[in-house]
Amino acid sequence: MTVIDYGATPPVAEARMPTQSHLSNYRRVYAKAEAESGRHDETRTLDDFFADCDSAGVVRTVIKARDVETTFGGKIRNEDIAALCRSYPDRFIGFAGVDPNKGMEAVREFEFAVRELGLRGLNLQCFENRLPIDDRRIYLLYAKCVELNVPVNIHTGINFSLESSPEYGRPEMLDRVLCDFPELRVCASPPGWPWVLELLSVAWRHPNLWIGVVAVRPRILAKENSGYGPLLQYGSTVLQDRIIWGSAHPMMPIARTVDEVRSLPLEEDVQQKWLKENACSFLNLADV
Repeated sequence: MTVIDYGATPPVAEARMPTQSHLSNYRRVYAKAEAESGRHDETRTLDDFFADCDSAGVVRTVIKARDVETTFGGKIRNEDIAALCRSYPDRFIGFAGVDPNKGMEAVREFEFAVRELGLRGLNLQCFENRLPIDDRRIYLLYAKCVELNVPVNIHTGINFSLESSPEYGRPEMLDRVLCDFPELRVCASPPGWPWVLELLSVAWRHPNLWIGVVAVRPRILAKENSGYGPLLQYGSTVLQDRIIWGSAHPMMPIARTVDEVRSLPLEEDVQQKWLKENACSFLNLADV
């Protein structure tokens, strides 16, 4: 079975955020997993990354730009992500990143990224922009997503930055957004912890909301009292068509997280939905 990875960072400078100080606590939280994935191995190359993808059956990887210039002074440029996608069109699918705090400048930059650079979605890490998911400044971008018919990835759940608030990731704000933009395709990732039930309720209400099992070890979904049990329950039944897996590499090893999805108590057809088919639906991809 082939797989689509809904979120990874290849080992090239252009795909890394140059300013990482606001994310330093992530290095503590994910230290063990990052060591296993080779995050700090400066000798790793794109060929090594592609070999990891091949060993896990990954045929496409979504890579994402980010813009946090007004808050933390960093940016992964749309032009650089687009260049990687052009160089490896059979490997990468690119999402644009813009800073909603920049107002109409961000809207114009996003439109250029889609129409001219060929990027295929929008990536919003609202905790890094220090904005609620339903902030009026982001509404300009949601409207543009609908106009361009591209999806948006939105960080939900807790963040581990000690320079931002977890409240920026509350899933209930997605309900207000989707009531105002019922045509908007959204993937909420990571999957909302500690507000997992809140996220599931919003997804059940809105057919255009997918949930990304990203930056969390899939095996934890089956652990008693982890807080993720309802995600496994609903993700195997009424929401089985709207769960999308991503490795978050180099935060976690690619093959290990794929194996952990396949080890969950899910029917084989549901596993394949999580690992590929739902991503194809969200991304408007023909089968790959």
